Amino acid sequence: MKISAADVKKLRDKTGAGMMDCKKALVEANGDIDKAMENLRKRGQKLTEKRADRDANEGVVIAKTTTNRNNGIVVRLGCETDFVAKNESFVAFADKIADIALKNLPDSNEDLLALPFDDKLSIGEKIVEQTAVIGEKLEISKYAKIQTAAGEGQVLPYIHMGHRAGVLVAVNLEGPEYIEPGKNVAMQVAAMRPIALDKDQVDPTIVEKEIEIGKEQARQEGKPEAILEKIAMGKLAKFYRERTLLNQDYVKGNKESVATYLKSINGKLTVTDFKHIELG
Repeated sequence: MKISAADVKKLRDKTGAGMMDCKKALVEANGDIDKAMENLRKRGQKLTEKRADRDANEGVVIAKTTTNRNNGIVVRLGCETDFVAKNESFVAFADKIADIALKNLPDSNEDLLALPFDDKLSIGEKIVEQTAVIGEKLEISKYAKIQTAAGEGQVLPYIHMGHRAGVLVAVNLEGPEYIEPGKNVAMQVAAMRPIALDKDQVDPTIVEKEIEIGKEQARQEGKPEAILEKIAMGKLAKFYRERTLLNQDYVKGNKESVATYLKSINGKLTVTDFKHIELG
């Protein structure tokens, strides 16, 4: 049957698919736009299954907070190539997913994928559709959120290196004077990649491993068994200074810790939580 240019454009506007793909889908659907969209999704599902073992290590990371800065989300939409990741329509797609996440604050990746993208498709279904459009594996590989109650602090976002990493930092005090310090700490997180907020929040299994590594290193250096524990605890203290946010040297300061930097702004100011998602 004859497919009009107007119908092709309409399908293209709805899906973002190429003109020839839209025309083919409309021909297969006898001109029915809804059926053509379904055909594109089926094609995307087949492609998703075919490319399931591919790595989606490229993509974009979006970090956003609500206007009142009480809540924030960070989400990573992955793809296979840097070429796709830099495409404006791909970034816009990820940005819309982030907006939906921020509005609904789902608890998990699965909950996020189940949210409506529009009046017809869920986010998960839209990703499948876009897989057919783009021709690469797409996935929401990581998602996190921070929520604070009114009067209990604020959340600040930071997007690093052209969407290659995103950070949320929650500080315990509200007010515009704490926005810049919060964002400075968010940049610290992106640069120094801490694994925990403070030493008390480091996974006990990691602590045990670091102590054993410290003992073994000292043992290999010929240190007496009687002092291995003391040496290992010294190395653990160094580990805490390097890998926990509040104890790290503040990168924009003069050998002061992040905690000390924050207290220089206000004696009560501190970070209560952070989230960091990056590509790779």
